[in-house]
Order: sequence, then C-alpha cells, then structure tokens
Amino acid sequence: MKAIRVVAAIIEKDDHILIARRNHGEFEGLWEFPGGKYEEGETGEQAIKREIKEEFDTDINVKKYLCTIEHQYDSFYLVMDCYICDLINNNLHLHDHSAIKWIDPCEENIEWVPADVKVINNYKESLK
Repeated sequence: MKAIRVVAAIIEKDDHILIARRNHGEFEGLWEFPGGKYEEGETGEQAIKREIKEEFDTDINVKKYLCTIEHQYDSFYLVMDCYICDLINNNLHLHDHSAIKWIDPCEENIEWVPADVKVINNYKESLK
C-alpha cells in the first residue's frame, strides 16, 4: 500500500479556523485543512509555508506543531503532520480550492474529508 506524507495548516484568526473546499479528485466538495505534499528535503514548517503560499498566495506564521494523524484510504495510507498557524496578512487568493470559510472549531455540520475529521477532533482536544 502506497504511503503519502503531507502537511496541513490549522490557520487561526479571531477564535475561528480556516477550512477549504476541495475542487477536484475523489473528495471534491468536501472540506479540509489546506496543505499538501512534502518536497524533497523540506521540514514540516517549510512545507506548510510553501503549500499555503502556493494555494492562497499568502504567507503564514507557524505557531506550533499540533499532531500527526494517520488514515487508511482505499488506495493509499495517509500520514499528515498538522501545524497551528496564523496569517501574516489577510490576502487570500484561491488557486486550488472552490471556496474557503472561517468556522468556529466546534461547528458540527461540516462535511470533512475523512482524515480531517481526526485533525479537527485533535484540535478541539487541544483547546480544552
């Protein structure tokens, strides 16, 4: 089974977090935390800063590492390193998603990409 290692950003602002709707692939239309695959030799912080720059044409500050989650999909095994971040500026331009929104972390009616359910649950635990 192919393993894929990725990074994800939980971007905080005014007690809300940023989520993005996938616009292609198996999980099109579902919500996720933005991020993507590592490039050769990158640290997690370098990868998440690059991914957010590519996806939204903006810069982030990585505040801290949150967790690493693992999830078995039908065709691959996902390992996702998650970082709590904030925006350096508020200029967000969509390049890879169909929509973004700021939500209260406790919002219940979000249709998540399956692995991201583990991320939001871990994030909510960290707030306690």
